[in-house]
Amino acid sequence: MTDRPADPTSAPASPASSAQPSAQPSALPVRALDTSAEHPWPVRLLSSKITAYIDRMSPVWVEGQVVQLNRRPGASMAFLTLRDTDADMSLPVAALAKVFESASTPLTEGAHVVVHAKPVFWPKRGSFQLQASEVRTVGIGELLARIEHLKRILAAEGLFDADRKVALPFLPAVVGLVCGRESKAEHDVVVNARARWPQVRFEIREVAVQGASAVSQVSGAIAELDARPDVDVIVVARGGGAVEDLLPFSNEALVRAAAACRTPLVSAIGHETDTPLLDLVADYRASTPTDAAKRIVPDVGEERARVLQARSRIRAAITHQLQREQSRLDSARSRPVLAAPETMISTREQHVLAARDRARRSLDAILLRAHGEVDRLSAQVRALSPASTLERGYAVVHGPDGGIVRSPDDVSPGDALHVRLASGAIDATVR
Repeated sequence: MTDRPADPTSAPASPASSAQPSAQPSALPVRALDTSAEHPWPVRLLSSKITAYIDRMSPVWVEGQVVQLNRRPGASMAFLTLRDTDADMSLPVAALAKVFESASTPLTEGAHVVVHAKPVFWPKRGSFQLQASEVRTVGIGELLARIEHLKRILAAEGLFDADRKVALPFLPAVVGLVCGRESKAEHDVVVNARARWPQVRFEIREVAVQGASAVSQVSGAIAELDARPDVDVIVVARGGGAVEDLLPFSNEALVRAAAACRTPLVSAIGHETDTPLLDLVADYRASTPTDAAKRIVPDVGEERARVLQARSRIRAAITHQLQREQSRLDSARSRPVLAAPETMISTREQHVLAARDRARRSLDAILLRAHGEVDRLSAQVRALSPASTLERGYAVVHGPDGGIVRSPDDVSPGDALHVRLASGAIDATVR
């Protein structure tokens, strides 16, 4: 929106042009900054200045969602409220009935439109509105293209990455449910969840799930439930509908609010074929509200059956292990060493006795051989001994110096001799 000087040839006359005073009192402050409690502006002056400022504004194209459409048959004027799809803001729009009738498709509440309008201020009642000169409806194809473009942006930011998603709790104590007022989706989630696990508790937030206020109300309910520490998982549920009805769940503000949620979030929007952007950012995407109920809580019957099955498997495993160990014990006890433990001792005793007998026989043989060898060596010694020679009548003569006399020349007359015989010795003298 740009400001430009008023052009009387191109801009329509202001509805308050006749209400402007011809001259301002000289005593009044010129600027708003100069006003005070003692020198205020009268309402007419402020209204005229607002009117003059808005009159300088150029016509602008504005996009929004149609709410509160008021078009009476036969009336020359029609009125609607144009609401922002992301924020809780709206503007009144007025136009000739033929302007609304010339739209590409018939206008209905909830339709997305682009309006070419001139801002207008009515000083008498102090109201602001847009005077529309053209209205164009935004088709489904264009809306889907915008959603696809937003999808690429959010995917590039990583909001759909799998590593951002958190696992759902196995058994939540409290489930936060965001759904429409008295909706079938609420019934499907609550009834099916309690049928599976009767002890589950719900914190239900009934909000608008389509229309202009859906984004703000659903986002607010998610933030409120996320702030509660007792809520373990949040389910956003809505039944099926037309593409236009599900557009709030592809809204950027709502998707970012869901991405900021720290509590595990389940998206159960529409039917299985519907895939709003909320499904991609949620921690778990349920095809239907009933599927969400089956996912957030376990089936008590199935869990009991699994417990019984697990107990049966454990019992069978323990029984099998005991039987196997008993079989090993019986096999070990049946071995001779355990059946007759003395057998091992008696067998070793026989081995020891046999070894002892072999050792004795071997020692006797060794001693006999040694005794024979001793006798043989003893005979040889005796045969070679000088004593044997002496026994045969020989004698050993020792001279005066004790040496053996081998020749008569070794002694002289008068030398004392010592004669050794086999059984004694005698002394003699050489003559």
